[in-house]
Amino acid sequence: MEEYLVTAVGYLRLVVEAIGAAVVGFGVLATTYRYVLTLVGAREYTNNEIRLYLGRYLALGLEFQLGADILSTAVAPTLDDVILLGAIATIRTALNYFLSQELARERREEAAGSAASEQRVASG
Repeated sequence: MEEYLVTAVGYLRLVVEAIGAAVVGFGVLATTYRYVLTLVGAREYTNNEIRLYLGRYLALGLEFQLGADILSTAVAPTLDDVILLGAIATIRTALNYFLSQELARERREEAAGSAASEQRVASG
């Protein structure tokens, strides 16, 4: 019975890892598409909008990758596995934290810029 559980968790880990990679890959493609639209003049996206768009996909992809790492040590982990998971989880959590902080700062700046331009239009 334990063999089946270990095998099932292994496959689940691969699926979660693949989902994380797919999320990041899709985000890169979609962001590249937006960037190209800006370059050719079909749409006007600011650099901050493009960064925020990609950042959301990166943050979500990191969450899936962290979940896959946790699954990899969920069944009968060795001490080395737990130490490795701790290091990976710390790095990915720190990356996700700083990415989230950057996204929040960019959103605030964009909201402040939009409010200022609306005030100029209303007073002008």
